[in-house]
Parts: sequence; structure tokens; C-alpha cells
Amino acid sequence: MTHAPEPDHMHAISDDTRDTVDEVLHYARRRALFQDIPLDKAMSPRDLARLASGSITADGIGARRAIGLFENVLAPACISTDHPGYLSFIPSAPTKAALAFDVVVSASAIYAGSWMEGAGAVYAENEVLHWLAREFGLPEGAGGVFVQGGTIGNLSALVAARDVARRRNRQVGREDPARWIIVCSAEAHSSIASAAAVMDVDVVTAAPDAEGRLHGEAVSALLDEHGPAVFAVVATGGTTNFGIVDDIASVAAATRGRDVWLHIDGAYGLAAMLVESMRPAFEGVGEADSVIVDPHKWLFAPFDACALIYRDPSVALAAHTQKAEYLDTLTESADWNPSDLAIQLTRRARGLPLWFSLATHGTEHYRAAIDGGIRLARRIADEITAREGVSLVREPQLSVVVFRREGWSPADYQAWSDRLLEDQRAFVVPSSHAGETVLRFAIISPLTTFETLTDILDTLA
Repeated sequence: MTHAPEPDHMHAISDDTRDTVDEVLHYARRRALFQDIPLDKAMSPRDLARLASGSITADGIGARRAIGLFENVLAPACISTDHPGYLSFIPSAPTKAALAFDVVVSASAIYAGSWMEGAGAVYAENEVLHWLAREFGLPEGAGGVFVQGGTIGNLSALVAARDVARRRNRQVGREDPARWIIVCSAEAHSSIASAAAVMDVDVVTAAPDAEGRLHGEAVSALLDEHGPAVFAVVATGGTTNFGIVDDIASVAAATRGRDVWLHIDGAYGLAAMLVESMRPAFEGVGEADSVIVDPHKWLFAPFDACALIYRDPSVALAAHTQKAEYLDTLTESADWNPSDLAIQLTRRARGLPLWFSLATHGTEHYRAAIDGGIRLARRIADEITAREGVSLVREPQLSVVVFRREGWSPADYQAWSDRLLEDQRAFVVPSSHAGETVLRFAIISPLTTFETLTDILDTLA
């Protein structure tokens, strides 16, 4: 007859537990300190089933076998976003300090949704949020919360915006519109449409100019047309596909005095405001009611972290604070509770790895790293212009370079991309613009060099 294990078996500090922790930390240390980061690639479901099935058993397979399975089978089936040749989508290039401290965050078992339970962690996160708010030109008193990613950040901000509009209508005795409206650029991130779908509101898009920038004139026309049904205007501080910054100053001017919320989706590009020479491109951000920026993109933090900052956090509290008897001890206090500022209740201290890295390295290193990516984008754009057979689609503004290989079909682009990954040289997937298949370099990692990029261009010859 078999006996069930003791209920504290997994949590007791036994020799097995020590061995398990040692195995995990040993692997984490080796992975964090890799000199040659592996690119790797996906495996088929069939191959993974053949190599990795059977790991979940009644008695467990032990830490050493589990780590071995992850290191030798599962991890190589995931593309490393911190590889210098990972240039698709928007990469992630966390500092080693941020990576290491992410382990500490998990090991510390901190709940960071309330001040009562996680005051130290929340304080440190707020230090980062206040620094970012100052960099973005927001006033004293601005603050916010770290959420999972830009999609949740945009959704949370827009929920707060609609709540403000509803409250204003009630104050003046005005009926809510049959359908609320968000105004944004036709090149706004897909998460704006996703947020609108979740909220059951409409999106009305304004046409950008030939360079992809949204201007206040186009916004004003839509505000005149739709009136008080518009509760929010979204401007983009660095589009994902091209890295284009909207004319935020003129958009802000269009919203001024109209009782409409201005939100800046700067998930990728707003970090460029840390570079002094780039600040004119972001003029007007300081007038926003809310902004987001994703540290797991261009602020060198690990997945997943989005900094959501409100001009007036009290309006977010009114929109997002959850009410329940067991939460009374939190919601009836004046404490700063991050879970009251977004669509979440349970949350880890996802801002702490960025805090630790900033505290360790200092902000000037961040400015220099971001500036380096912008300069590299400009240099490789000049190289593309000088080469035969390839051409720029648009001049880069931040660190995204979009270009074409003359004469290629979509199938040619895909075959080339597949070969590049198969040869473990780089990860560059095709994108599209105005119906044309194109290529793009999204340059984030300081480990990505001019030679990395020219080597990839050479394969297009």
C-alpha cells in the first residue's frame, strides 16, 4: 500500500529542496551570463511531444531531470528575444542586473497590489514611475502602476477616460451617447482596437500624413464631427511598424478645452524622450492625461512590464478600485494601492527589476544605450540607401528601419526569413505596409552591431 506524501513535502527545507533551488539557480546563473546567446527556433508539436512528453507524473521526475528537459529541449524551442540578431516585432534586451533581480522578486514572495502588504516594493516602483513622469514632462503628483504590457496599459487608461466622461455627464445632467468613441490614427497599435472591443466602444481613425504622423487638424475635424461622443484621443509615441511619432503637440492642442482625454501610447518609442536631442519630436507629451511605456521594450527590463502613468491618479482610483468586504481594510485607507490604478487586483512587483537596474547603473547609461540604437538605425538606413537592390520605405525616426528588396515576392521574403533563422543568423520576419511586403529591423539591443546588420543585408544580394 502506498502512502500519500506529507502535505508540506514541497515546501519543507529538506535536502531535496536545497538541491532543487541549487539546480534552478545554477541554470539561471549560466543562462544570464551566456556570452553567446543562442537564437534557437520553434519545434513542431510532434517533435516536442516526442522529446518532452511525460514530464508530469504522480511522483515527479526530480529537479535535475526537469531542468535538463528545459535546458536541452524546451528552451531551444523558444527564440531568444535578447539575441542581437532578434530584429523582429519589438525585441527585448534586459540588462543582466534586471534579469538577476527578477529572480529575487520571485524568491521574495512579495504581493505588490497594496501598500499594506508590499510597501517597500511599491515605494521602489513609484521611484521609477515618478522619474519617468518627470522625464515625460508630467506635473508633480502624476503617478501610476506597472502592469503586464501595453495592451493592458492602454485598456486601463481608456477605461479611466470613459469613467471620467461618464461622471462629467452625470454632473451636468447630460445623457451618455448611444456609442462612445475613441479617436486615433489609422496607424495606431492594434491594442487600441482590442481595448475598444473589450469596452464595447467605437474607434474612429484619422488619416495620418504621408510619413505616417497623426496631426491635430485631422483630430479636430473628427472631434467637430462626433462631439461629446468622443471620450478619448490616442496619439502614438513611436509606432510599432515604423517607429513614427505623431505630431503630439498639435494633437494635444486639438483636445485642449474640449473635455476629451488625451492618451499617449508610447509602449515602444516613448523611452526615446530620455535622449535630449529627441525631445522636440515628443513635444506635447506633458499635456497628456495618461501615458504608457513598456520597459520590456526599450528600457532594458525583462518581460513583462508596462509603466502606466496618469496625470491625476485619483481619477484612475475612481475607475478601477474594486469593492469587496474582504478588501475594506485596503480600500478604506489612504494608502497608495497599485491594484486600484488598473485592470488588475493580483500583481507581482514587475517594476522592481527595472528599479534595481536603474539604481545599479544610473540613468545616464540608459540614455546612452537608447541614443546608440537611434544612431545605429540612422547608420544602417544610410547603408541601405547606398546599396543596389534594396531601398528604404521611410526614413527612420527612432530605431526601426523599414526597407524592401527590389523585385521580391512575398514568398521570396518568407523563404529568405526562414533560411536566416534556420542558419541561426538572425530572426527577421517580413512585415507589410500599404499592401506591400517589406522588411524591418527593430533595433533595441546594445549588442546589435552595424556588422550584425550588414551581414544580414549581405544575404539579400
